[in-house]
Amino acid sequence: MTQTLPSKSDSGTAQNVGPSRRTFLKWSGVAAGVAGLAATTTGLGSPSPARAATEGMADADRTVWSACTVNCGSRCPLRLQVKDGTVVRVLPDNTGDDQLGSQQVRACVRGRSIRERIYNPDRLKRPMKRKAGTKRGEEQWEEISWDQALTEIAEKMDDIKARYGNEAFYIQYGTGVLGSTMACSWPPEATPPARLLSLYGGYLDHYSDYSTTAITQAYPYFYGGWVNSNSLDDVANSKLQVMFGNNPLETRMSGGGHVFVSQQIKKENGVRTIVIDPRYSETSVALGDEWIALRPGTDAALIAGMIYVMVEEDLHDQEFLDKYCIGFDEEHMPEGAPKNASYRSYLEGKGPDGVEKTPEWAAEITGVDASTIRRIAREIANAKPCAITQGWGPQRHANGENTARAIFLLACVTGNPGIPGGGTGARESSSGLAIASPFYSQYPNPSDKIISCFSWLDAIMRGPEMNTYNSAVGVKPAPGVRALKVPVDDEGNPENTSLEVPIKALFQYGSNSLVNQTGDNNESVDILQDESMAELVVTCDIMYTVTARYSDYILPGTSTSEEFDFHNGQNGGPMAYGIVSEQAIEPMYETKSIFDICTELAAKLGIEEEFTDGKSREDWLRQTIEESRKEDPDLPTWDEWKEMGIYRRNAGPVVSMTDFREDPEANPLGTPSGKIEIYSDRLATLAQAWDFGTFREKRQGDVITPLPEFTATWEGALEARENEEYPLQVIGHHFKGRTHSSYGNVKVLKEAHTQTAWLNPIDADERGIENGDAVFVFNERGTVQLRAFVTPRIIPGSVSIPQGAWYKPLPSADFSLPEGTNPEKPVDVGGSVNSLTSLHPTPLAKGLPSHTTLAQVTKAGSGALEDIEDRYYEPYSADAVGMSEEN
Repeated sequence: MTQTLPSKSDSGTAQNVGPSRRTFLKWSGVAAGVAGLAATTTGLGSPSPARAATEGMADADRTVWSACTVNCGSRCPLRLQVKDGTVVRVLPDNTGDDQLGSQQVRACVRGRSIRERIYNPDRLKRPMKRKAGTKRGEEQWEEISWDQALTEIAEKMDDIKARYGNEAFYIQYGTGVLGSTMACSWPPEATPPARLLSLYGGYLDHYSDYSTTAITQAYPYFYGGWVNSNSLDDVANSKLQVMFGNNPLETRMSGGGHVFVSQQIKKENGVRTIVIDPRYSETSVALGDEWIALRPGTDAALIAGMIYVMVEEDLHDQEFLDKYCIGFDEEHMPEGAPKNASYRSYLEGKGPDGVEKTPEWAAEITGVDASTIRRIAREIANAKPCAITQGWGPQRHANGENTARAIFLLACVTGNPGIPGGGTGARESSSGLAIASPFYSQYPNPSDKIISCFSWLDAIMRGPEMNTYNSAVGVKPAPGVRALKVPVDDEGNPENTSLEVPIKALFQYGSNSLVNQTGDNNESVDILQDESMAELVVTCDIMYTVTARYSDYILPGTSTSEEFDFHNGQNGGPMAYGIVSEQAIEPMYETKSIFDICTELAAKLGIEEEFTDGKSREDWLRQTIEESRKEDPDLPTWDEWKEMGIYRRNAGPVVSMTDFREDPEANPLGTPSGKIEIYSDRLATLAQAWDFGTFREKRQGDVITPLPEFTATWEGALEARENEEYPLQVIGHHFKGRTHSSYGNVKVLKEAHTQTAWLNPIDADERGIENGDAVFVFNERGTVQLRAFVTPRIIPGSVSIPQGAWYKPLPSADFSLPEGTNPEKPVDVGGSVNSLTSLHPTPLAKGLPSHTTLAQVTKAGSGALEDIEDRYYEPYSADAVGMSEEN
């Protein structure tokens, strides 16, 4: 059978387990349920009190614990009510109380809409194979049996291994099931496909993740390794809170997690909060006392201007800098460093650029006036202590590594690391449970090569050309370390490591990062459609995602409701908790769990016995808890945990780096000096060795600096002023309707949280655009069509498009396009910001610079979008989710 899309009206086979259409309509109340949920989605995430108090359907057959497992950073329990084999209600946590450390963990609108994911029109039902003679993305599929799918995949794997070796295998980055144990999708070494490929001989690994590539690589050169800041509840001890691009009330908006913790602290302690962000986020609205709007990617310049004031007025903590840091002034530099290479010399204009970093200099770059810079510099310096944190938006720029280090530096200059109420300048900590991982630690990856998570397309195109100097190819770090380890010779010079073969086989599980989440969607498609490069692309997911379109084989997985698992929680505060989810319903259609899929594929490859080690999925979960209890006997047993659903304890606030603060000699950091390195000798060495321009064309900002100084970049704030064709900076904020791209096809969320381009009234007026108008946002890489949201909540000169929307390209010939668009590229009516972004990486980490993008916006004309919306926004019905009277 051949079809263009997974059928939305297919009743399935006799083996499928699913409710009848009559039962589904009777018990789930589709129309009323959708309307009721939509009414709750206008808030920050917590359901209304009346709805929260409802205990659901009185005559439900049973209520089971489950969880929302997508990658928002939290982990929320859900209680699923089941009637006649159907999930009919989704209820919140009803345990705990309203006190910090023991609070209820109430899921946000995303988790509460999980029923609309379970019974979604896009659910994958049976294994499918791309029809011979068609290109990836042309969406011509042949339904096949599980045996055929896994047999053919195994045969292709054996062939690729024989010709290229195991370095040709790659597990694509993806965090769609990050919050599970046996169904985990990231990091690579903690996934069932990784165990399988490790037993098969290994695979090319990647370091870091799309959220944090630049900051992950910045940490080792400043703090010696990943160091979070204090937890959000510790802000109760602060005199001031300063948040750089930190937006937990949208990114981590569960009612019992970051939202509850931060709002409770604000309510009880009234700590003044300054939010520094190009966009007036929901965190700014609910927590902020002042919004400092700066141009995207200019945080390091703002910080230099503030520290200039602190030094000029003797407000900085010189004692802390002298005792715990190297590199701030000429008296505390590493041996052999050049003269005038300290950060103070950089501020005073004694460094190579000869420019004083006055507030007036910073104002010209950032758009924040000099008087404001002076005022907030004094306020931050005089607040003792001050909680300075950064979200992960500021580092998602082409100068992201330096931006991250600059915010760390501000915390150090004001003496805040290692004390209550202070912090490191990183993102907030969370209390957590120490949970073992026996299933994944048993067979580590025998291959030792590793690339940036953002470099996989380069490795497909030109793998053997990639090395340490031009692409940051490295050797595998220690387990659990996600930063690149650059090997050095006896004299401290970096050694060069190269890839031997290109990536030939891609495995994606719980990932929509093949196309949609990586960058430059249109170029990504061009690369993937060339079958002389990647020869095998396998996707396992629960949805027919954008990524699934561009695959060779699609394997339908089970949702959390169709399996059982363990989920370790995070909430930004003092409460540590974990959830055991129970299987609520039988697997729908012909779906299988990732454990079962890998077990069956392992059998085809002759390694099934080693893969399972003779244990079932539940055996491994039981062992996970048993081994965790050896270190923490207070944890419940597996059976006890299954009964209670969620276990919690108050672990108290997290205060980072206290040991180092108390005794830096006895507790040195992981830097060569053992101290905080404001000036990094290692980065000075890498700056000489790194090769820009031979593998990819060198651009402005492709530099590594020993200091966390501001660097102007390609398509950055300074270039935007001179670029008449594409004068607007584009960023892609996270918002309430999706977690990255997960939940991106849930209709009630799409209706409540529409995909729009945020545009300042000044920029809109110049272009004759009014709120709600259809617009084109475009550059040479692509064009998106969506509606304008005209608002003063974004700084002039910038556009913000919520990231994660599903890429939907239509031929450009179908549109009347304005001058400046690229007619060779399609028009993305899904509104994915990555149709505009670049594949050019950051300089040190080779990470994604998705907020470094320039574009133009023009009005698309009246009625331009209505037809597109009619074609792509279909209503829910029982038939649409593959249920019929006969099934």
